[in-house]
Amino acid sequence: MTEPTVMGSMAASFLEYAVGCGVPREALLNAAQIDEALLLDPDARVPVRSYGAMMGTAIGITGDSGIALRYAAETGLEKLSIIGLIIDAAGPLEAGIAHVNRYARIIADVHIPNAPDRFELQRKGQTLWLIDHFPNANASPTAIEQTFANFVTNFRRMLPETTFLQGVSVTYPAPPHTDLYQDVFQAPVTFEAPRNALALDAGCLDGLDAAPKPYAFGLYTRHADALLTTLQRDESTRARVEAALLPDLHKGSVSMDDVARDLGMSRQTLYRRLKDEDVTFAEVHDQLRCQMAQEYLTGQKASVMETAYLLGFSEASSFVRAFKRWTGQSPSAYRAAHP
Repeated sequence: MTEPTVMGSMAASFLEYAVGCGVPREALLNAAQIDEALLLDPDARVPVRSYGAMMGTAIGITGDSGIALRYAAETGLEKLSIIGLIIDAAGPLEAGIAHVNRYARIIADVHIPNAPDRFELQRKGQTLWLIDHFPNANASPTAIEQTFANFVTNFRRMLPETTFLQGVSVTYPAPPHTDLYQDVFQAPVTFEAPRNALALDAGCLDGLDAAPKPYAFGLYTRHADALLTTLQRDESTRARVEAALLPDLHKGSVSMDDVARDLGMSRQTLYRRLKDEDVTFAEVHDQLRCQMAQEYLTGQKASVMETAYLLGFSEASSFVRAFKRWTGQSPSAYRAAHP
């Protein structure tokens, strides 16, 4: 199956940060199952599971469940990817967010079904809401942690000594490192909220309306356009189906007609294109459930019951039978073997 990826620069940066925190380099690379030579190219693509495995290993060795949030708060986005440089050169905040949406797949190639963009700005009175539509966020809270810390750190660098952040809302439960949220964001945080969003003071953010830097902006966007073209060229129909299915796995049964419509094609066209790739819709759905089950159970991110719910099984016993069929192991045995 085609795996989602992140920029090599992100994985390389976290690797060095974790090593600086006392985590052995070999332990991180072994967990990620990648050659360190790959990380020498900042534009290389690293599987999301490898990036997550490095984080899980770092948490396990340091005992610091907040290491991902701490890392994001201490590392500027402009040091991680071309996207940070584009934001700085774009000018007004609205322009910066528009370009983040345009190039978001370069950082992490995540498809957002039924939403035009990953990030959305909503103004209500003097509050400007920056909403993140990242799919299935409760299964990957570190993705939201890092994203929001990156944004806030970037704004804080551009608006020093300004109280621009009114609050933080996240959909997942409070983690063990809740105190770190206050240290990083310095604003009220609401857990188990209806959406993932930053509440920003619109008046303070007027200070971000700096003049764009056309020459630098042109250089950065040309490079980003080339990276985006490569990603789009390499995307298979199967990968597009997987991206469309992922946020709806918890619903259990997913209609091929609905997915085809989301992808802008007929059911017959989708069937034909998947057949050309020697796979059926049912196989893609089943194999994606298997991969996500392994992801949830690895590192004990979720219990067997929670995993069954996240994958749309009405009963844990049905999930146990399916998992044994997929892997030859029970979920409990797999979870115990992958702490």
